[in-house]
Amino acid sequence: MPSRDVLRHKLLEPPLFAEKIWKLSPEPWPITEAQLKELKVIGGACLSYQRALERLYVRSFTDKKILRNREVHAKWVAEYLDRYKPAGLIEHGRHRSIKGQHPIVLRPDLLITEQGFTMTELDSVPGGIGLTAYLNEVYAEDFPQVIGSTSMPQNFARTLGLLTPQQKFPLIAITVSEEAATYRPEFEWLAGKLRDLGHDVHVVDPSQIMQMGDGSYIPVEGAPRKVDILYRFFELFDLANVKGADGIFNAVETGALVLTPPMKAFQEEKLGLALIHHPLLADFWKENLPENHLDALMRIVPRTWIMERSELPPTAVLHAPTVNNRPIRDWAELAEASQRERNLIIKASGFHETAWGARSVTLGSDVSREEWLEAIETAVSAENETFYVMQDYHKPLRLPHPVYQEDGSTTTAEGRVRLCPYFFAQGDTVELSGILATFCPADKKIIHGMSDAALLPCHLVP
Repeated sequence: MPSRDVLRHKLLEPPLFAEKIWKLSPEPWPITEAQLKELKVIGGACLSYQRALERLYVRSFTDKKILRNREVHAKWVAEYLDRYKPAGLIEHGRHRSIKGQHPIVLRPDLLITEQGFTMTELDSVPGGIGLTAYLNEVYAEDFPQVIGSTSMPQNFARTLGLLTPQQKFPLIAITVSEEAATYRPEFEWLAGKLRDLGHDVHVVDPSQIMQMGDGSYIPVEGAPRKVDILYRFFELFDLANVKGADGIFNAVETGALVLTPPMKAFQEEKLGLALIHHPLLADFWKENLPENHLDALMRIVPRTWIMERSELPPTAVLHAPTVNNRPIRDWAELAEASQRERNLIIKASGFHETAWGARSVTLGSDVSREEWLEAIETAVSAENETFYVMQDYHKPLRLPHPVYQEDGSTTTAEGRVRLCPYFFAQGDTVELSGILATFCPADKKIIHGMSDAALLPCHLVP
């Protein structure tokens, strides 16, 4: 068991992670065999979902039927997923050069609740890859059953390498935008680790990418070198601030550059989860997802609704939560819901600076009626630049785990846990390469990477 001083030296003192401060624990988070088995099913389900979502999107914008033997169309799906996006980005996302491409790193955010795992988001551009790999390495010295152990960086490089199988030693550039600069240190560490393992990996600012006649180049030790694979670490809402974005578009479309995650805005929208439970799409998911993956998604994805203000015919109601077991015709009616009925979350869907972290989140049962109504009105405002979604809130369990006190002693604290498993998609399979656990104080209802939480790798226990 590492002492607090040893962990502080390894985790908090290096300048690499100087801006990341968290509570320390002497032990990784425990994962049972049953939980690990469930997580692996969830990983496969996330990949199946991404592929099915693209099929749905393509059939929607081409107005083709979405079911094999029935004349059912769903043009509204693409209209939702494309709204608020610039035309150039939509056009690129439909380009034949990236058809069938999906993010190679899939990270569902999972709460441990009374119902089991509950997925609040599927992150297609996840941070924490380097951080989780580093935590794995530090804790594996004392806990050999750490999930992923020291293999996470190598698995990441191998997964990227599958994108250019004809090249044995591809040059990989990880581009981190100014908006995402907080994550640059962990990617610098990851790239350095991979170079030590013999891979050609470098971290660059988007402005350092130069477009020349035969492809994209970055400066390496003062000389321009051609990039084979570009790993994108910036959200697409930030695209307007990414210098050279047009050049990246062109290089990808001409086949001169392989980029991942692909720049498909519909893959970064939380409202995609609302489509899973939408009654008009139930048969589509049954046809396009393996049964065990559909069962897993229906089990872990809370009911999610797309919020917008619309005029309804007199006999219509909203696809939305109910009040006193009655359907509603206007979102504002939810202001009259009881405290229990307001066990609901409102958050921005995507393609907006407030759509990550917990910036746009409102928990209905945790605010006054006036604040709840204000959040609803904000969500359905005509002035919005993104959709908002509403989700059922599944409260995380209170669970015990040892943490270090300031004097170096340990105490068993009660907290709530979010697990972020990192699945690397390799062809038709996914590999679970590490799990980042966020152990938050029990009085926190919204879990994110706050400074009074403990960030931990996970290990397998009996």
